Amino acid sequence: LGTDFEIVNPEDDPRYDDYWRGYHQIMERNGVSPDAARTIIRTKTTVIAAMMLWRGEADAMICGTIGQYRRHLGHVLDVIGKAEGVLGVSALSTLIMPSGTFFLCDTQVSEKPTVEELAEMIRLSAEAVSRLGEVPKIALLSHSNFGAAPTESAVRMRRAVELVTQQAPDLEIDGEMQADLALDEDLRQRIFPNSRLKGQANLMILPDLNAANIAFNLLKSLGGGLPIGPMLIGTAKPVHILMPSVTARGIVNMSALAVVDAQSRMAENS
Repeated sequence: LGTDFEIVNPEDDPRYDDYWRGYHQIMERNGVSPDAARTIIRTKTTVIAAMMLWRGEADAMICGTIGQYRRHLGHVLDVIGKAEGVLGVSALSTLIMPSGTFFLCDTQVSEKPTVEELAEMIRLSAEAVSRLGEVPKIALLSHSNFGAAPTESAVRMRRAVELVTQQAPDLEIDGEMQADLALDEDLRQRIFPNSRLKGQANLMILPDLNAANIAFNLLKSLGGGLPIGPMLIGTAKPVHILMPSVTARGIVNMSALAVVDAQSRMAENS
């Protein structure tokens, strides 16, 4: 104890004064008084971990096993914030299935992302997938196939593909398309033989929070997939918020991904 790892006791930590004063400095214009800052740093472990990350005393953090995802996210964004130039954060969830490893975005955060937010989400998700050693093959999912329907969500996904193709022409991406076409190249070739996407998609972008979360949980439950994550992307520092349903194995897996995230950022900044 104290050699290979450190345990922080919020009731007895010599850094307590520094922590609450630093948190108050960040939050004083958001209605947080000194007394409230003292209480929060005694009782909110997510805030304490975020302050450790903010002060450079930790390289990455994981939270969320108890409580609501959005409450944890609010604390993270208050202290850590978004990466420079990023429009918003999003959640990338992983499923290891018998047929392969698949990534779905955004399963937790973006209720109805705009075209620009979708494009950013795609680029950040592709970077995360690449860091994990996979080549991102990206499909933007919809009820519509390649312009077949003029609905708002289908048009939004279609325009996101166009924007990403301009911003990152090397990415293998196509859409909008139905989920079965994303996974079945033969079917996709019959419907749209000139697709830029080859083979089976492994990174799927959903049009809104409802679609992404429902799809992920259905696949996890019916397909027997091993879930990992969600991974929070777009933050200024490596932070990941888990779900209360996460298993011990899931926490270990996410810890490994958090280490990869931190190491990658260190390499980029060195």
